Amino acid sequence: MRDRARVLVVDDDPRIAAAVRRALAYEGYEVDIAGDGRAALELARERLPDLVVLDVMLPELDGLEVCRRLRTGSDVSILMLTARDTVPDRVSGLDGGADDYLVKPFANEELLARVRTLLRRSRPRHAEVIRVADLTLDVGACEVYRGERSIELTALELRLLEHFARNPRIVLDRAQILDAVWGFDIETASNVVDVYVGYLRHKLEAGGESRLIHTVRGIGYILKEI
Repeated sequence: MRDRARVLVVDDDPRIAAAVRRALAYEGYEVDIAGDGRAALELARERLPDLVVLDVMLPELDGLEVCRRLRTGSDVSILMLTARDTVPDRVSGLDGGADDYLVKPFANEELLARVRTLLRRSRPRHAEVIRVADLTLDVGACEVYRGERSIELTALELRLLEHFARNPRIVLDRAQILDAVWGFDIETASNVVDVYVGYLRHKLEAGGESRLIHTVRGIGYILKEI
């Protein structure tokens, strides 16, 4: 199984497709783009995505037809996008095989939350629990605890924490973290590791717990109990 989920974004509006791609890539997903229905089907066959974010209004083949064709030969998760918020439209999409439905315009946070939910349903993971000090990371269930306190993390935050937890008491430099967690270098990545470490620290220490992820000046970070 791939470490990073692959998402196919299908939208004929380049601005929307680019915005969705940025949001997903920043969260660490592999992203492919298709601008019409036929290209979407070809890419789906070639790239075997874990999830398809599919606009309803498309040239060549509309999104509903693409959804039906995908569903005949695959169990890939499908999130439909549409500018039309009517019950018949939603019913048509769901009846055609879509797993969820999101109305434009939408907030990136809602898009990412729905993507995470669909991927959790569709991508079984091996049962594994990692413990460091009072931190517990259930890899299979995507659950994190400090002691008894449950911590809600995004998909990328989970992957970053998992990388630290699998390498406790080892100094990890920023380039190594970026390569291991994001898997590619993005143009705005100069401080992305620092930003996400900040997010993790905030959530891991929200209950007054001691710091686990420490800065090693001039190099990177280390996960350890002081």
